[in-house]
Amino acid sequence: MRVNETTKPALASSLTEAGPLILQAFAWDMAPDASHWRYLAQHARAIADLGVTIIWLPPAYKGHKGIDDVGYGVYDLYDLGEFDQRGSVPTKYGTKDEYLAAIEALHEAGIAVCADIVLNHRMGADATETARATPINPQNRHEAIGEPEMIEAWTRFTFPGRAGVYSDFTWDWTCFHGIDWDEATKRNGLWLFEGKQWDESVDTEFGNFDYLMGCDVHVTEPRVSEELDRWGCWYVETTGVDALRLDAVKHVGSDFYARWLSDLRASTGRLLPAVGEYWSGDVRELENYLARVSDVMLFDVPLHYHLHDASISDGNVDLSRLWENTLTVSHPDQSVTFVENHDTQPGQSLASTVAPWFKAAAYALILFHEAGVPCVFWGDLLGSPDSDDLPAVRELPILMGIRARAAVGRQHNAFDDADVVGFAREGKEEIPGSGCAVILSDRMAAEKTLYVGTRHAGEEWECVIGGHPSVRVADDGTLTGTVSDGGLSVYAPRASAHHTPRPRPCRRGRETCAYERYSWVPPRAGMRSICSLKKDSDAEMKRSMLIDTCASVMP
Repeated sequence: MRVNETTKPALASSLTEAGPLILQAFAWDMAPDASHWRYLAQHARAIADLGVTIIWLPPAYKGHKGIDDVGYGVYDLYDLGEFDQRGSVPTKYGTKDEYLAAIEALHEAGIAVCADIVLNHRMGADATETARATPINPQNRHEAIGEPEMIEAWTRFTFPGRAGVYSDFTWDWTCFHGIDWDEATKRNGLWLFEGKQWDESVDTEFGNFDYLMGCDVHVTEPRVSEELDRWGCWYVETTGVDALRLDAVKHVGSDFYARWLSDLRASTGRLLPAVGEYWSGDVRELENYLARVSDVMLFDVPLHYHLHDASISDGNVDLSRLWENTLTVSHPDQSVTFVENHDTQPGQSLASTVAPWFKAAAYALILFHEAGVPCVFWGDLLGSPDSDDLPAVRELPILMGIRARAAVGRQHNAFDDADVVGFAREGKEEIPGSGCAVILSDRMAAEKTLYVGTRHAGEEWECVIGGHPSVRVADDGTLTGTVSDGGLSVYAPRASAHHTPRPRPCRRGRETCAYERYSWVPPRAGMRSICSLKKDSDAEMKRSMLIDTCASVMP
């Protein structure tokens, strides 16, 4: 069942027993070689084997830097790598035909596709216009710092390379609130166009955080709003995407997305679950947004900051409070949890990278937790071979594989100690071998007792991550496991005689597989081990993505 075929308008459809798992299938510093769509199409099945049910693809439309644009510097929403604009036909990720082929391949592998929607700003205009505008204090957008003046603004978008295909709509300064550059005087600043005012239903940072970058789109201007409606229908019907990731929603009037999403769903007949990026560490701001736009989910940014802070605390953090003041606690059905993303990786403006020693533990927290929909970052799964500033999380593929079958059933928490915490999932009787126990420490090695359910009494549970001896579940349904200094331990039921966990050899021909010691096979017939996504010799596949993602997973 794909997301768009579910009966619930949320990213909570389940393609595995453990529920949905999102993969953010890109990082900021990927090579601009126009090969990514082909790569995803070729390896869709292997990605599904890791337990991924929803894949978040990067913005697919032409950015102002052409093939070098990650996709957030939007130039033309209708150019999905089809027209010679901004110096290239393909986008950073490939051509339109390759994009559509990737979506088809992912669908065939049983993976729903989440498209990145960027409507807040435009960049790379084709011509300038002379317009009257007022200089504004960037630190307080309610304050004018000068009299209205004539400026030369890059606000004219005519898309000559597309020449009216799909839409003959052209953009001029009346389509925008403001801009940050005067071409006539070569000045940076912030200007509000005459007759315009910032949307008030946005974040209140800097007094009003409507403006973010480039040409700030006036999304509620009638002509613009109608064009965005037309584009949304065209895009969904053209691509067949299943869900939407909404970029920078704190900068777009909440009234717009509340209407736009509703109308788009009605017009297309699709449920189109949506998750918004509201970047704030204050859970109250996220809750206020959900009160205004109820039919969406949001990324749990406060939780990310808690994980980041814990990772750089040198053990001086209270792990028992990791979940306090998070969206996952207050709105568990509307929370998407994540450890890292393209904005938090090193070198980015929002860089808040979780330290490597804590990454596996952070992922265990979100992957095995019953609340929230977890999202895995491409850079954590694969590393960043092009910049070498983000190492792959060795345990992550194994955690993903275990999750698919083990992380089910009622959850029991033991967040009762500042330095050693844990939780367990009981599993389900109808899923043999299901259930798991997670323990993490930020300081000294320790033991932790967790309740896993009386039905498991007498069972031997294996330490599948952590390297500790197996333990037996007591008659009262408790398990006492061990965790190393600043470490992570994950326990799961040892399979019965006909479901014996065993390491699987790596198919890459290596004597030793880096992940063999973590291998655990969920108890189900027809299981196979993969060395996911072998290295391709083709030039366009030169990146080292998924070379070492060796894991035992379900077919």
